[in-house]
Amino acid sequence: MALRGLAASGPSSRGPLDEAVAAAEERGAPAVLATGGAPEDDEEDEGRGRGLLRWDGFSAWLHCVCVVGFDLELGQAVEVIYPQHSKLTDKEKTNICYLSFPDSNSGCLGDTQFCFRFRQSSGRRVSLHCLLDHYDKDLPVYLKKDPAYFYGYVYFRQVRDKSLKRGYFQKSLVLISKLPYIHFFHTVLKQIAPEYFEKSEPYLEAACNDVDRWPAPVPGKTLHLPIMGVVMKVRIPTCHDKPGTTQIAQLTQQADTHISVILPTVHEVDLFRCFCPVFLHSQMLWELVLLGEPLVVMAPSPSESSETVLALVNCISPLKYFSDFRPYFTIHDSEFKEYTTRTQAPPSVILGVTNPFFAKTLQHWPHIIRIGDLKPAGEIPKQVKVKKLKNLKTLDSKPGVYTSYKPYLNRDEEIIKQLQKGVQQKRPSEAQSVILRRYFLELTQSFIIPLERYVASLMPLQKSISPWKSPPQLRQFLPEEFMKTLEKTGPQLTSRIKGDWIGLYRHFLKSPNFDGWFKTRRKEMTQKLEALHLEVLCEEDLLLWTQKHTEVETVDLVLKLKNKLLQADREHLPVKPDTMEKLRTHIDAIILALPEDLQGILLKTGMT
Repeated sequence: MALRGLAASGPSSRGPLDEAVAAAEERGAPAVLATGGAPEDDEEDEGRGRGLLRWDGFSAWLHCVCVVGFDLELGQAVEVIYPQHSKLTDKEKTNICYLSFPDSNSGCLGDTQFCFRFRQSSGRRVSLHCLLDHYDKDLPVYLKKDPAYFYGYVYFRQVRDKSLKRGYFQKSLVLISKLPYIHFFHTVLKQIAPEYFEKSEPYLEAACNDVDRWPAPVPGKTLHLPIMGVVMKVRIPTCHDKPGTTQIAQLTQQADTHISVILPTVHEVDLFRCFCPVFLHSQMLWELVLLGEPLVVMAPSPSESSETVLALVNCISPLKYFSDFRPYFTIHDSEFKEYTTRTQAPPSVILGVTNPFFAKTLQHWPHIIRIGDLKPAGEIPKQVKVKKLKNLKTLDSKPGVYTSYKPYLNRDEEIIKQLQKGVQQKRPSEAQSVILRRYFLELTQSFIIPLERYVASLMPLQKSISPWKSPPQLRQFLPEEFMKTLEKTGPQLTSRIKGDWIGLYRHFLKSPNFDGWFKTRRKEMTQKLEALHLEVLCEEDLLLWTQKHTEVETVDLVLKLKNKLLQADREHLPVKPDTMEKLRTHIDAIILALPEDLQGILLKTGMT
């Protein structure tokens, strides 16, 4: 593995930045340049106002930027890591090297964009950006970061170059991030990669300086993000947004002359383009993803494999897909042996692959989607058929869904007619995607509402919460008890689709997606109980209680109340601000009623 130093001067140097600014001015770019002339200076300076250190603003969005080239002696090699202090283990660098280039059989000439996801090395300490931890709680569950994984966003260029021994220029610019904002980072790469290949390291340094000036990725806030003379306007969704809506559209009524790019979404892919070859089977694929079944997407290129895997993961939104998924997976991946072994059942994972070798290696997997080249918007490929797995011999086999899975639900002919009509009328792919996304959303909501309703019933009654006892426990989730509720309050209330819903639920309750969903809901409800317990405590006359109890019991109460305050702050409990204030007032009043020597000790202990 080669890791060469950055040829340009260090990150504090202003020379290259000035060059890039001059170059941008020559191009007649908008007046938002790398030196930081943002449309909203107060917003851009927000990071500095928070007292952030150099590169803290950058770290809120990206872990690092890598340049991967092809060396005749070493093969794929990391040529540049920026900022230079960014840490990657050797195993992570190796993964980035192999995942940043298409397989040789893909034949990707020109520029190609795709995405990969890889496991963080177990040797490194999991350290998330402190600010991001704070913002993570307001994100929808499917956009929360997974601390064990990185995303890699790739812009790969392969062009003929007779001056090179190999005859081709091959290089990838790769953004490494914890954030699953696929559409956003692909848009960033479109803005900076083409010019980077022309101007090299000084340009990359200037772009990283721009990112370092960005405001933090706060959910729900409209952000203006300048990058090399272009300003992007984005809004990161929050967990309070109504599913299926985009807020940015309502914010674009005013004429923003300085805005160059408005992104209606940060994370969504073109759903219809990805599902187009298989839309007759989209409901079956929704079931397979929902149930966490092992699934392989065999595609001709990394861009098609990564888009399709991400579309599959996205189709059960607002549910989070809790198993592992790899938009682009290669034979060099550090988990290759783990995921291809025949000594145990295939794991719950979705893999996107392009190497023909996988047709043989993964032929024991139960569900394989083989897709051809994705057609441009407006064209419809021939619909693939569901075929028996034994018919899949090589990656050259015809496109199709190779599985013996029998769906639990009857196929919804209405959505198929609607999409086919759209194709005939040459409806734009974006509009088709909206229809398909709404269909998946309604299907997922119809499925999850009965579960939400039952889980809400496990919450103890508020009158059972006593200030002098620990908060009551949630009742246990009993599958059979839940099944009985479906007769009257099942998905038939909201969905027209018939079929074996009960069988689908039974299968789902054994899946990693149910396990992840229920753990999340249980944590939220336990935190709600803790918050209600705090509110009940605040309504008590605690001073009167202390008059009837010993000093030892009073000191014990003060320490417990201080712990409650710390817990509420640490776990971001859903407590009203005035409740916290009341509790602090109670603590102060109790301490002041104690002898002076105890007051001094308790005032020094923790926070009040």
